Parts: sequence; C-alpha cells; structure tokens
Amino acid sequence: MIINILAAAGNAAAPAGENPYGLGAALEQGGIIAQTVFGILVLFSVVSFYIMFTKLFEQQKIINQYKRMRAGFWNANSLREGSAKLEKNSAYKQIVDDGLAAQEQHTKLTDPVEAHDWLHGSLGRSENAINSKLGGGLAFLATVGATAPFIGLFGTVVGIYRALVKIGAAGQASIDAVAGPVGEALIMTALGLVVAVPAVLGYNWLQRRNKAIAEDLSAFSNDVLGYLASNGAVRPAFAGAAKTAPTKPVAATTTTAGQTGGVQTRA
Repeated sequence: MIINILAAAGNAAAPAGENPYGLGAALEQGGIIAQTVFGILVLFSVVSFYIMFTKLFEQQKIINQYKRMRAGFWNANSLREGSAKLEKNSAYKQIVDDGLAAQEQHTKLTDPVEAHDWLHGSLGRSENAINSKLGGGLAFLATVGATAPFIGLFGTVVGIYRALVKIGAAGQASIDAVAGPVGEALIMTALGLVVAVPAVLGYNWLQRRNKAIAEDLSAFSNDVLGYLASNGAVRPAFAGAAKTAPTKPVAATTTTAGQTGGVQTRA
C-alpha cells in the first residue's frame, strides 16, 4: 500500500510520459562516470554477441565440410582427386594440400629427415592454424565474462557514494534524495551481470564445439598421414567398407552354390 502511494506521488510530480527514476534519468544524474560505465558495458555486449554469432557460423561451416568429406572424399582414386572434390576454402582441403606439398618438399631436402616426421609436422602446423583461427575472439568473451561484473560493480559503488553524499547534504535519508543514486547503482549491477552471463555461456559452448571440431581435424590429419606414408594402401575403415559394400550380396550367393555329393562347389 505504501509503495503504491509513493509511486502515485512520483507520477503526479513528474511530467506526463517521463519517468524520473528510469534508465535515462539515472544516467543523466550519474554524470560522466555512469555514462562511461554504461557505454563500456553496451560495447562489450555488442561485440560479444557479434563474436558468438560469427564463430557459430564458422563452426557450422566446418562441421558441414566434415560431413561432405566423409560422404565421398575417401572414395576418390587419389588425394589430389579427392581434394578437387572439396570446397575451395575447406579446412579439410587445406590439410590435404599441405600434406601433398610437404610430400613434394621432402624429396628436395638435403639433410636426412624421416618422411613420417616431416609429414607429421606439416600436417600438425596446418591443423593448428585452423584451430587457432576458430579460437580467435574467444579470449575476448572470457575477458568480458570476468570483468563485466566488476565494471558494473564500479558503477554501483559510485551510485552508492552519490546517495550517501545526498543524504549527508540533506541531513536525512529521504526517499526522493536517494532513490535516483540507488536506482543507478542497481542498474549498473544488473547491466554487469546481463553482459557477463551470456559471454561466459557463449565461451563455454563455443569451446566445447571447437574441441569436437579439433578431434575431427586430428583424425582426418592422421588418415591423410597414413595414406601418404603407405602410398595409398592405408585408408579409413569407412571408406573401404563403402567400396566393398556392393560385392557382399554376390559373395553370399556364390557360397551357397549347388553341392554334389555333399561337397560344396563354386559357380
């Protein structure tokens, strides 16, 4: 009941359509410090969401590239033929091309270096470059998640200080004297949390997806290394199964060919 009476009194004292305790009024009363803190938090929020959406787009692009690679890459007759089937800017095409380039460079080395070590190092550098690109910007999300609450807390401290100054100047703790500074302080605290929580959640989610992508890239890099080290004799199991699948029904029919005198024969 008291809250309703105070709210009605405030609305009667203020011009129509204006809220003396709203965000705009709080920032105006807070001065340059409150406006600077608000601007920093808004900038953090905008940049954080931009990074989250762009990184999500990049991750989904590589995930789709992995699906297309599994569908037909290893059914090609050679790595060059398989690389030609991949997208121009595909991360998996980059690994294959770097592996082929490293194989050619190994023949030009004057010092004796094991081919396996040379290829493994080249593929590892290519894989690390892709992972580094995917991880770009995530450090900013971690920074926002760690610092935004404290930036908001700084605005809160300034607002409380202003409220105490008004109380001391007025000689009494009246509602109209402290409502503005205290409201400003609470707004800054809330803004700090609103900015920090999505940044932390987005950082953890994107990191988990990056880890899954890195595992796929590492497995593919290892398959390429095995192919190059064996001159094409070693391929992933699912590639060989895809090629031999059509011959399974034929093998099943020939093993049940007619028998003569209890001795099994093949057609």
